[in-house]
Amino acid sequence: TEIPCKDGKLYLAPIFDCYDGSIRGFRMDDNMRADLCVEAFQNACRDDGAEGMILHSDRGTQFTSQRFRKVLKKANAIQSMSGTGRCYDNARMESFFATLKKEKLYKINTKSMPMVEVKTIVHRYIHYYNRRRIYSTNNGYPPLVYRGLFIDNHQLAA
Repeated sequence: TEIPCKDGKLYLAPIFDCYDGSIRGFRMDDNMRADLCVEAFQNACRDDGAEGMILHSDRGTQFTSQRFRKVLKKANAIQSMSGTGRCYDNARMESFFATLKKEKLYKINTKSMPMVEVKTIVHRYIHYYNRRRIYSTNNGYPPLVYRGLFIDNHQLAA
């Protein structure tokens, strides 16, 4: 998504995990070239890897680029894209963007703020979203708390 700032547009490329609703990795920059998405994907894989991951995206040129596809292949991740005009597959990601904007960005005037300040605000919001914000489909637990409970329960059962 793009966020207007005093000194240009800030582009945010997050990687959303459908298991717990967390943002597993993201990258922000003043352009939306393929490197933005490549680095977001690499950040998402930093902790858990990508073996067998199915990464769904829209049909933007960043995601269809050879550079992005090469990085996915190297990580043994599978790329998924819907047909043209089928927006519903991206609904959960779009829902996150709507939440970010409604809860944080629309309450401040990003157009009057330098990009570096807006980046800090977005970074802090994602930290809050993952670790503190109630997420209804996780029985009210924030995404990473829910993930931690699953891991703890799984280790106890093993």
